[in-house]
Amino acid sequence: MWKKLRTHPVLLGSLLPIVLLAAWEILSRAGVIPAYQLPAPSAILSTIITYLQDGTLQDHVLLTVYRLFVGFIIGTIAAILLGTLVGYSELSERFFDPLIQAFRSIPSLAWVPLFILWMGIGETSKVTLIAVGVFFPVYLNIVDGIRGVDRKLIEVGRMYGLDGVALVRRIILPASLPSFLTGLRSGLGLGWMFVVAAEIMGASQGLGYLLILGQNTYAPDVIIASIFLFALLGKLTDWVIKLIQKRSLHWQDTALAK
Repeated sequence: MWKKLRTHPVLLGSLLPIVLLAAWEILSRAGVIPAYQLPAPSAILSTIITYLQDGTLQDHVLLTVYRLFVGFIIGTIAAILLGTLVGYSELSERFFDPLIQAFRSIPSLAWVPLFILWMGIGETSKVTLIAVGVFFPVYLNIVDGIRGVDRKLIEVGRMYGLDGVALVRRIILPASLPSFLTGLRSGLGLGWMFVVAAEIMGASQGLGYLLILGQNTYAPDVIIASIFLFALLGKLTDWVIKLIQKRSLHWQDTALAK
């Protein structure tokens, strides 16, 4: 049994959540945990099923995923372009990086009133906020990845006549791919954090809206159901990036490689 658990990552990773959920359910049913503060998992599941049956949950989930996806793509593209430029050129680093680092230190919620003032409470301000959150970790990892490329690889590329864009495309970007993929995972995680902040600012749909709805209607089951769905979707999207990372870097000879 233990051997099977050790060799099956999904089973092993599910063990602790199952134990915690079972303990939570037992303590809730025994009245140790008040239902008005922390409803039992079965009550939260019932809330999710109710939203599924009336068709509203699908709309909330799809809109949240759409906002995250668009913000993630925009933030990633901007980070790739600027990160490549700054990582490759010292002149660009001196020109752009001080300002980018200053912007990076601004707390995420500080952007919210400014974006609402500039763009209103529509989709543009929400997507922009998510893109800002995604941009910085992807940008930092790209710059670090490019700066960490082995000088010998670049010299070999130049010996074969590569220069400029060709050198970046054929040597530098592939060599910095591990750092870039790590940045994507970090950016995606921050994207999920920013989507909550984005949907709190005047949204009428989305999982962040459900959080506020649960707060305003004193419904902890709705709040925890929303948090659970955020965790589930975050885990699924991270799993997709991790799968891409694993397949893209299969050539790496690391200590844990099988």
